Parts: sequence; structure tokens; C-alpha cells
Amino acid sequence: MENRERFQFPAWTNKVVTLLGGVATIGGIYVVLIVNYGASPKTISAGYAPTQKIPFSHKVHAGKLKLDCRYCHNTVEKSAHAAVPPTATCLNCHSGADEKGNVAKTAVHSASPLLEPLRESAKTGEPVEWTRVHDLPDYVYFNHSAHITSGVSCVSCHGRVDQMDVVRQVAPLSMSWCLDCHRNPTPNLRPVESVTDLTWTTENPEELGEKLKDEHNIHPKTNCSTCHR
Repeated sequence: MENRERFQFPAWTNKVVTLLGGVATIGGIYVVLIVNYGASPKTISAGYAPTQKIPFSHKVHAGKLKLDCRYCHNTVEKSAHAAVPPTATCLNCHSGADEKGNVAKTAVHSASPLLEPLRESAKTGEPVEWTRVHDLPDYVYFNHSAHITSGVSCVSCHGRVDQMDVVRQVAPLSMSWCLDCHRNPTPNLRPVESVTDLTWTTENPEELGEKLKDEHNIHPKTNCSTCHR
């Protein structure tokens, strides 16, 4: 039988194996950091404040003018979604000139160039393209009405929007953040009639919260099916 010599890799290839091992280790650590920190809601969402086509100021409307949140978000008490106001709602105050060039005496900033997208929407029937600020993943079920009618204020999740010219996301909206409230909702409860009063305060929030929790029959819920359906 013919005697064949076995092939041997050159000695320098030993360094390649060591180098690949180092790259794999660093790569693994990098992936862990990206997933846990780079992709965390606290990193990519909190502080998010997109520019809108129409520079709507909540500081002016909800703060200075004291408009109730439900005037624009009129489904928040009866639907899972808070509803983005349609063009018709905005035109109640900001109607432009009609076909004859007449402008309603009650119209506000009817000729402002900043409201051109609104006037264009009225002409074409196409909705204004608002950019969502608070956008949960599709696999998360959240019902606005369930929270609002239980006494959880807009402030608890959205912060003091009445002080924001540009709305920004103030809370991480992460699962752990939601669970903290579900385990202990007391600090976030207030009388239902005050849920949209963004300036509301009380001297004994914990005491009142406990009372409201019993009145509304609120029980801490941490079952997965509550939010993942």
C-alpha cells in the first residue's frame, strides 16, 4: 500500500484560530450590549420627539388655551385607541377662506403658511400625515379606555404635554415599566373626572389611590394575556 504523508497546516494558522476566537468573543459581547441597551425602549424611545408637518403646540392648546384632551382625542374614553383628530376638528378653529374668499370671523390663523398642510387636506380629503410619538409594538395590546375610566391620568404615561411645544415621549413604555404600575397602580390613580386635568394634585396620593382602587375594583394584573393577546 502506498505510503502517503498526512497534510499539516502551516504553523501560522494557529494564530488565525486564536484571532477567530477573539472576534467571536467580542462579537458575542457586542450583540448582548446592542440587544440589552441599544434596542432597549429606554434607549430608542424615551425622549423621542419627531417633527410634524404641522407644528402643533400642546403647550398653547392644552396649556394656554386649556383645551381638554378629549376635544381632539375624542375616543380615548370608549376605545382602545386615543384617535388622531381628523382635519374637520382642526378646521373648527382654523378654517380657511371658502370658495368665495370669505373667512369666518371666529377663524384663527386662517392664512398661516404653517397650516397649509391642513388646508390642503381639506381640499383633497386626504388626512394630514401625523407622525406617531407613542407607538407600541404590534404584539402589545393596550386599551386607553380601560385606563382612563379607571382613573389613570394622561400624565402617567404622556407627562405634562401641556408644557410641551413639541410632544416627546417621556416614559420608556417598556414591559418592566408597565408591570411596575400594574403591580402597584395606587400612585397613578385619581378621580375619573380629573384624568385629563394635567395640573391636578392631591395632598395624600397614596391614601386616595388606595380608596379609588377599592372603589373601582382594581386588582393588580401581571398575567401575560393582559397585554399579549
